[in-house]
Amino acid sequence: MDLKWELKEMFDSLVSAPKYHLALEGCLVMCVLWLIFHKSYRPEASKLTEKEKEELINEWTPEPLVPDTPADHYALNPRIVTSKLGKRIVIDGTDCLNLSTHNYLGFVENDKCIESAIKGLRKYGVGSCGPRGFYGTVDIHLELESRLAQFMGVEEAVLYSYGFSAISSAIPAYSKVGDVIFVDEGVNFAIQQGLIASRSKIKFFKHNDVEDLHRLLLEQADLDRKNPKKAKVTRRFLVVEGLYINYGDICPLPQLLELKKKYKVRMFIDDTCALGVLGANGRGVVEHFGVSVNDIDMICATLENAMAAYGGFCCGTSFIVDHQRLSGLGYCFSASLPPLQAAVALTSLETIEKDNSVIETLRQNCQTMHSFLENIPSVKVFGEPISPVKHLRFSNSTNDYKHETKKLEAVVDYAQERGYALTVARYLEESEHLLPEPSIRLIVNALLSDEEMRQSAQLITQSFESVLSLY
Repeated sequence: MDLKWELKEMFDSLVSAPKYHLALEGCLVMCVLWLIFHKSYRPEASKLTEKEKEELINEWTPEPLVPDTPADHYALNPRIVTSKLGKRIVIDGTDCLNLSTHNYLGFVENDKCIESAIKGLRKYGVGSCGPRGFYGTVDIHLELESRLAQFMGVEEAVLYSYGFSAISSAIPAYSKVGDVIFVDEGVNFAIQQGLIASRSKIKFFKHNDVEDLHRLLLEQADLDRKNPKKAKVTRRFLVVEGLYINYGDICPLPQLLELKKKYKVRMFIDDTCALGVLGANGRGVVEHFGVSVNDIDMICATLENAMAAYGGFCCGTSFIVDHQRLSGLGYCFSASLPPLQAAVALTSLETIEKDNSVIETLRQNCQTMHSFLENIPSVKVFGEPISPVKHLRFSNSTNDYKHETKKLEAVVDYAQERGYALTVARYLEESEHLLPEPSIRLIVNALLSDEEMRQSAQLITQSFESVLSLY
């Protein structure tokens, strides 16, 4: 009886339902039935003849793996050095005064560094052939890490076998998907690669523009207020260089620290060009401004410039640095720093700790060279007076990147023919976030005499004027 009653209710509801509703349900039922019983389309397999195969192969044009490179491209025509990369170098058979490599303190030719390298070579061999976690940790690595931490005034330091990989591995070790990184738009390529690897949200602010950074931080604070749940799990980072390799200027660290503390962001500094250069003892931009190193979450630098060795390091508190031993890709998966290079870095470190006069000499040379270059009418100098990295451009330069680069290359050729080694600053043009204007990157070192710098400025004047007369 109950079943008959239920069927009657179903029939009544069906009769009383709107006609469009019944029509729609009917269409849906038909579609389902069609899909169930419909045979899928199976075209007959056709076999190509040998002639058809040949025709298809002949018509196919593969895409090149790499773009066409002109025969006169600088990468295909490197300048060959056949001597030490010291104060003087022999390039393509020409003996030149070196104004192009980052040998800031002149340690490439330092007798103590050379002797340490030889002793390290005899004791440890030529390399490690293993990452730090797989028999690649040698006692001298631990000694160098300890000495670097002591020198920088922090708890701990971690060594990398390649300077580029230090900052590019450190950033993605901490910042992940969903995090936010505020970064100066003029940072070097190693930092840019670290940003990409992190997959975080990147917010670039104008180069050395504290007000623009403040604007971005205010925008983020507003977003955090609107979505407090997401804000609780979002980490925020600030990444800058101490001394910018692409500009030769110094970051406004005191003002950046004010914003860091106010908006509670973690701060990473790449001090690659500032180590051994800025500060009375060469401890970098933190010492230069006299701020507390404890206010910086992490400092990275290379040993390949002022220290004249290989590799790089990151330093800070043990809580922060130890994390890289488990998640820093360049640390975990690359063969460790060759022990002989660790010996060189230790000797360079000991040298400036015992006598920091070479740092003061470098600073004076930077200021002297800057004053000479500023007096050249055809040249515009970029960079701080105390910076060993200076960028030279034509005073009346245009916006034509290739044309300006070609003119600067002519300046370099003119100088090399007369015994002065200069170099055009090179970039991966298609990959840079913000491609700097073409320039000659001139490097000052502590070994130059006042007379050599004066003669260099005279030669640069002649080079620029000679090229201007041709263009």
